[in-house]
Amino acid sequence: MWRNITGFLLCMALWVVALPLGAVDWPVSPRAAIAERIVPPYALGEGINDKGVYHLLNSGGAEIGYAFETGPLAPLPGFSGKPINVLVLLKLDGTFIDVKLLSQHEPVFVAGLGEKPFRDFLEQYPGLAITQNLVVGVPYGSGGGGSDLIYLDGVTKATASVRIAHESILAAALSVAREKLAGIGGGASARPDMAVEEDLSWQDLIDQGIAQRLVVTNAQADQAFAGTIWARDDPIAQDEPEGIYIDLWLVDVGAPAVQRAVFGPETLDDLARLYAVSPDDEPLLVMDYGRHGLVSQNFVRNTAPDRLSATQGGFPVALRDADLFVELHPDIPEPQAVMILRADRRLGFNPIADWTLRVQAVREHGMFHPEIGDAHFELTSSAPGRFYVTPKVIKPRSPWVDAIFNRQGDLIGLAVFLAGLLVLLGPGMTRLAGHRHYTAIRLAILAVVIGFVGYWGQGQLSIVTVLAVLRAALGDGSFQVLLYDPFSLLIWGVTILGFVLWGRGLFCGWLCPFGAMQEFAHHLGRWLRLPQITPGRRLDLWLKRVKYLVLFGLIATAFLLPDRAEKMAEVEPFKTAITVHFQREWFYVAYAMLWLVLGTVFFKGFCRYVCPLGAFMAIGGLLRGRDWIARREACGSPCQLCRVKCPYGAIRKTGEIQYDECFQCLDCVTIHDDPAQCVPLILANRKRKAA
Repeated sequence: MWRNITGFLLCMALWVVALPLGAVDWPVSPRAAIAERIVPPYALGEGINDKGVYHLLNSGGAEIGYAFETGPLAPLPGFSGKPINVLVLLKLDGTFIDVKLLSQHEPVFVAGLGEKPFRDFLEQYPGLAITQNLVVGVPYGSGGGGSDLIYLDGVTKATASVRIAHESILAAALSVAREKLAGIGGGASARPDMAVEEDLSWQDLIDQGIAQRLVVTNAQADQAFAGTIWARDDPIAQDEPEGIYIDLWLVDVGAPAVQRAVFGPETLDDLARLYAVSPDDEPLLVMDYGRHGLVSQNFVRNTAPDRLSATQGGFPVALRDADLFVELHPDIPEPQAVMILRADRRLGFNPIADWTLRVQAVREHGMFHPEIGDAHFELTSSAPGRFYVTPKVIKPRSPWVDAIFNRQGDLIGLAVFLAGLLVLLGPGMTRLAGHRHYTAIRLAILAVVIGFVGYWGQGQLSIVTVLAVLRAALGDGSFQVLLYDPFSLLIWGVTILGFVLWGRGLFCGWLCPFGAMQEFAHHLGRWLRLPQITPGRRLDLWLKRVKYLVLFGLIATAFLLPDRAEKMAEVEPFKTAITVHFQREWFYVAYAMLWLVLGTVFFKGFCRYVCPLGAFMAIGGLLRGRDWIARREACGSPCQLCRVKCPYGAIRKTGEIQYDECFQCLDCVTIHDDPAQCVPLILANRKRKAA
């Protein structure tokens, strides 16, 4: 009874893989542990919050960005049930400086491929930015040329694990960006449409609000400093309160039609060259006719203006002098000061959305060591949308959807293969079992399972997945980890369907790549005429209990000693033989080869007696809703032919099928339906002839 209940709970858990659980708590590493991983010319600054986010300093002690762990900020559980923890160094503009692995417990990297491929994957991040559309490409998909997406090379045989790491890195970086980084806004930035032609004059720009003006009188400037020590530090403002302090014009000159209404031929040529070199820069013309000016006397060309700043959507907009000589159109009066600034659209500046230009007014109080005070005056602006084109916003797909798209060809092929197999083993089972070339057909299907499902598709199911689901069911992890490997998930789905229709046999007999390799080893041993070892009935019954002990030992380890669960799961040789193609330490290879060599003389010994996944499949097979192997009254009494011929020992002396040990090889179905082999049919035929 307890096995029925356990099997039901384990199987049903696999159907709720989309249910999100609460975030896994992840402790913040000690500051010293983070500091020792920061190498010159960078240094770790003070902590910002209790989530392990720190200021990152350059060699001069100035802030250059942020350092943080992904574990506390985005604890996305991996297959082990624990998050992958990565140290990220991020510049103030959102560019990755470095990404370093701190800890991980992914089975494929713990004792399979080793950590080197994982660390190599992380080396792709420096130089990229969180403002870019970053996705993990896999050997099954391809990043198309001309796409706005930037593909990171995944790790073959570990696609799901690196996707989890990637999503954790982006989630943590974006959480820091939203809170701390300047100039990173949302949405796609509009770009000038070079094909739009319109004849405009300076007066047209004024009338249509394209050219906008900020006027501040001396009296208004005084009012801004009223009540401070700088209130009377501008004699001119005191003498001429109605005089003009700031008379500033602002024009977004990104559109060619606007440029032609504002500039002379030489400046138009300069802007064309600037656009060719920096197509992501939006040029902004500022002119001042008052006495304030645009910059201070200490301003250096080609740097950020020290008296002008901008914001958009709550984020600062980085402005920089374009360092261009400005030749204005003859219709425009000559200003006191003029310059062309540029804003970077890659950092989120959108010219057709409202943004604010802030002008800083500065006053000094005192003679020898004057105290500096300032006030700000603002002008809100936006460019007309008719001159711009807004690129289509690429909405990032969910990680599991992205995984499906990257493997859509393989998934289609697998779906066709599985559908055909279900037809063969369902409505076509009797015809298949009775085919005169049945053995050759079965071996051909198993060869596809080894090559396509196993080596190419990396669809070897493992007890590791079962343990991850169990931990998630009890709150130590997340079911979402299964969504990162849709190929294996599809096999899981069909396997669970097989529980209801046939029991454990669909997976163990037809879909397990390592089981298929053992069957080929058996046929090789028969071809070489090696002696076959067959345990006695009693020993066979005792050995079949071993796999259940192994299964529950792994479950206990996963909850009592979780750090050792990955090592204990190496009782499965699947990772060595299928996942990493025998490319690992010699003792793992020797262990996997032992079972294959033993399989030449001892029929599928690992599958029948040791496999913890097989034990789980046997328990799940208790959900079987029918006895699909036909029996006759004479089966077992007196006929024992099927029992003797069954290589799995899955038929009792009474003729009853022991479905939790049946691998669905169909040998008994072949005998049952063959008038030349089935003893009851032979005897009945003789009686008919005698009559």
